[in-house]
Amino acid sequence: MRACLFLPATLMAGMLLIQPALAQGTTDMEPPPDLNGTFAFSLENDMFGGSDRYYTSGFQFAYRSPSADLPGPLDWLNQRLDWLMGPGTLRWGWALGQSIYTPQDTETIWPDPRDRPYAGYLYGALSLTRTSERTSNLFELQAGVVGPSALGEFVQNNYHDIINIDQTNGWKSQLKDEPAFTALYEKKWRVPLGTVSGIETEVIPAASVSLGNVQTYGGIGALARFGQGLDADYGPPRIRPALAGSTWIQPRQDFGWYVFAGVDGRAIARDIFLDGNTWRESRSVDKRILVGDLQAGVAVLWRGVRLSYTQVWRSEEFYGQAGTQSFGSLSVSFRF
Repeated sequence: MRACLFLPATLMAGMLLIQPALAQGTTDMEPPPDLNGTFAFSLENDMFGGSDRYYTSGFQFAYRSPSADLPGPLDWLNQRLDWLMGPGTLRWGWALGQSIYTPQDTETIWPDPRDRPYAGYLYGALSLTRTSERTSNLFELQAGVVGPSALGEFVQNNYHDIINIDQTNGWKSQLKDEPAFTALYEKKWRVPLGTVSGIETEVIPAASVSLGNVQTYGGIGALARFGQGLDADYGPPRIRPALAGSTWIQPRQDFGWYVFAGVDGRAIARDIFLDGNTWRESRSVDKRILVGDLQAGVAVLWRGVRLSYTQVWRSEEFYGQAGTQSFGSLSVSFRF
């Protein structure tokens, strides 16, 4: 247990130490007030990468509020997180999502015990965000369920019926029902690199810490972008664990676009989808401690709508995995 807590605590200390260095020499003011909320839908699927295995699909509905007063319970939490979140425009949000994991061989009823277990994860989340012109701080609490009650088999096989492909047969061996809780903190720094012929360029370093019985890890990464209207967001949203941007958008011009590429690395102490159930016997595999993502994509913003696509290449997550994985992430966001 001490090992599980040591890495996230060390990363948190490092984040606090490097913050002044990244902010030095920049003007970090609050952006203009935002009177609109943002609703976003994200869909991730490995069929975009030409496969049907491992992290096979995920979806998320998410909302971010205008920069306005918080509901009472979240205001109480926000006041107690002041030491962590720092200054900035304040938003709150919620999300509802599901992630589905399968082994490589989905035809056999009883999969190879050395392959990734079947698992579904259904969750809701509440978040607080403080954003300035140069920094973004996110604190999120997730609660849900892992196991049959997460409806992974129902969603996957009904979707397969709709698109007329073979059903997945091994869900009887999936992880057992378990309540799922996660607390996550993420910090980003916007570092402008200048403008050439009207094309803006910047790098967004990011660091994150996740604690819970679902996933406990520390992560660092960076996103490089070039385009027009980069101040509208901090990159496209993703389903975690990932180098996620911002669910909200606040464009300051009618049209914007950017192309991006990023890299993200995580040191993992706990992953229920690989380690198996916490308090009950279940299938499991020998996970890799270090996992990396490489991603690239494009985003377009027009009159308060953002459409983005991200292609992701993920390194092997457990010993015995049959190579790396590629999947795509499609997201659309609306201001209202």
